[in-house]
Amino acid sequence: MKKMLLIFVAALTSAAHAQSEIPKSVLDIAPLLIGEKIPEFTLKTAENADVNLSELLKKKKTVLVFYRGGWCPYCNLHLQALAGAEKQIIDLGYQIIAVSPDSPENLKITEEKDKVKYTLLSDSKGELIKAVGIAYQVPENYKSVINVHSKGINTSLLPVPSVFVVNTEADILFEYISPDIKQRISTELLVSVLKNLK
Repeated sequence: MKKMLLIFVAALTSAAHAQSEIPKSVLDIAPLLIGEKIPEFTLKTAENADVNLSELLKKKKTVLVFYRGGWCPYCNLHLQALAGAEKQIIDLGYQIIAVSPDSPENLKITEEKDKVKYTLLSDSKGELIKAVGIAYQVPENYKSVINVHSKGINTSLLPVPSVFVVNTEADILFEYISPDIKQRISTELLVSVLKNLK
């Protein structure tokens, strides 16, 4: 019994240690895989209201996007492209939810600037991006930018730009993760994937 308890405590310690180690490079992330579940977290809306991500995912199949923030020009182009394809995506039975470390106030700015009607959520503490396995430690030159855009909550983490397609049980059906911040999945390819997942 004592031996089993020690193994259990060692396993817990190991798991806690693994989660606390954030990769220093985008190439060292260990994202969740197809077939695994997006974990349950409470995030903030652009109106600064708490929202349970799992509850949102239960409503409809979801294109779940992780982006660096409204300050990132490549992210803005991606968000705009998704907005342009939103009707097609909705017609295929999906909703779009995009998550970033930006504060709720900055989500509002992004909504207006990029003409986004789909849901933007704030993960300023970086808890969800860490749990999904796409967080990495940013270089010094990014720290002041993310500090300002997260309202001082986040000073060191960014997500590797990613798109997950999940069902209403939060199971990952498809993922596209790009360590190169300039490369994003095209809306044409995404729509094609969604058609094939039907």
